[in-house]
Amino acid sequence: MKNQKQALMFGAGTVLLWSTVATAFKLSLRDLTPLQLMLIACATSVAVMAGVLVAQKRLPMLFELTRRQYLVSVVMGLLNPLLYYLVLFEAFDRLPAQEAQPLNYTWALTLAYLSVPLLGQRLSRADIVAGLICYSGVVVIATHGDVLALEFSDPIGVFMALASTVVWAVYWIATARDTRDPLVGLFLNFLFSLPFIVVICMVVDGLPTGSNTALMASVYIGVFEMGIAFVLWMFAMKKAENTSQVSNLIFISPFLSLIFIHFILGEEILESTYVGLVLIVVGLWWQQRGRKRDLAAEAV
Repeated sequence: MKNQKQALMFGAGTVLLWSTVATAFKLSLRDLTPLQLMLIACATSVAVMAGVLVAQKRLPMLFELTRRQYLVSVVMGLLNPLLYYLVLFEAFDRLPAQEAQPLNYTWALTLAYLSVPLLGQRLSRADIVAGLICYSGVVVIATHGDVLALEFSDPIGVFMALASTVVWAVYWIATARDTRDPLVGLFLNFLFSLPFIVVICMVVDGLPTGSNTALMASVYIGVFEMGIAFVLWMFAMKKAENTSQVSNLIFISPFLSLIFIHFILGEEILESTYVGLVLIVVGLWWQQRGRKRDLAAEAV
């Protein structure tokens, strides 16, 4: 049954979890490589999602799929978590959290742009204006406010952060055509990607060894960022009477994240980060506002 109050509670819980993960990424990457972090987090996430499937009595659904759907699970797993999190963790390994985190939030805009060639959709005026605003914010953050010089703090790190938005957008476009149950599909994606991650990690970096803080932060990422947050957001969307109210909670996350980054990681938040983040959030808000207006016009 729909329940807007519960939907907002689930949504707020998700946003709170999302706000902590940038800090957890950096804590893990102090002692672990991106591959080692991904191995621990992915294995933990598989265990968490298996527990959720058992609790919801949905485990039998794992054995009711077609051969093609199992193949889809392998391909999707190579996209997410393997490729997406590898690129994302590489970005966080290179950049301060206050830079990598806001850049990753532009994925919604990347999704709109990739929907043109991949889904045959057309860009609206709001998408174009939002892009100009958002990517102005990206430039401000990446150059530490020295926009005219166009000297990026870490060009490869910035590229990785923006590349992660492309991978994530492609994944969501593919998910839109996925006929599997969302939780079952996500579990199988992670399960089938895990052997690839183990082999690559052993060959490239070896099995994870690090401080207790790094290992605990990696497990935290697997439990919450890759596992419970998805389940909470799914419940929020199912319960929502007004999905836009729940979706708007996302805009709180990057600002809340800066608080954790400052007080836990000890990063001094630059003025350019605040300016760039505001531009990115305003751009995403403008895009969402334009889509609502277009939907309202189509309904008339």
